Amino acid sequence: MMSKKVCLITGVGPGTGTALVRRFSELYEVAMLARDGARLEALAEEIKGAHSYPCDVSNTDQLQQTLSSIVADLGAPTVVIHNAVGGAFGNFLDIDPQVLERNFQVNTMALLHLAQSTAPAMIAAGEGAIVCTGNTSAFRGSANFAGFAPTKAAQRILAEAMARDLGPKGVHVAYVAIDAVIDLAWTRHRYPDKEDGFFCQPADIAEECYRLAHQNRSAWSFSSVIRPYGETW
Repeated sequence: MMSKKVCLITGVGPGTGTALVRRFSELYEVAMLARDGARLEALAEEIKGAHSYPCDVSNTDQLQQTLSSIVADLGAPTVVIHNAVGGAFGNFLDIDPQVLERNFQVNTMALLHLAQSTAPAMIAAGEGAIVCTGNTSAFRGSANFAGFAPTKAAQRILAEAMARDLGPKGVHVAYVAIDAVIDLAWTRHRYPDKEDGFFCQPADIAEECYRLAHQNRSAWSFSSVIRPYGETW
């Protein structure tokens, strides 16, 4: 068991997930979850306090086993960041129903399983935070977002229900909607004509998540919408 508090982060990819690990590892032992075990191992070697737990969060049995291992190895998480995302573009006529169902497992059901497993210890301690990263599809069903917008909307509503239940018990739940294109190698390639102001920086997203996880309980936020200064909205 570790002496530092524990933060669990899902969806540790090369952008926001890695930035979250870097920011939270300053204060926490960080349990990193993602399907790419090689990436996690590399980060664990690079970042002190980061621990690799390869896991597909859409696989309920695998997720539960991973959560048990984290508690045994590190202790019960006091902060959980659900950053894993399942997405697919296409209108409702084109999308594969099985893809939508899998995205629901990643975006919504994984949040439920994470909360059911980690919230009881937070309630007992009288403190903790669960932060979920989302995007504008959680509020708006655009035509070509039918493959995952319904699952992100459900995710946001689930998080709100959790916040109303857990808040009076001392546990903070917050939802961060990223109204932006995140600055990654593939997004820069996709939008080569866009200036820096078009992109949201992963480190800045991580900083907002960190802020929410450490808000004073007299002034908690649930919904945070962030966007770069150059975004039209």
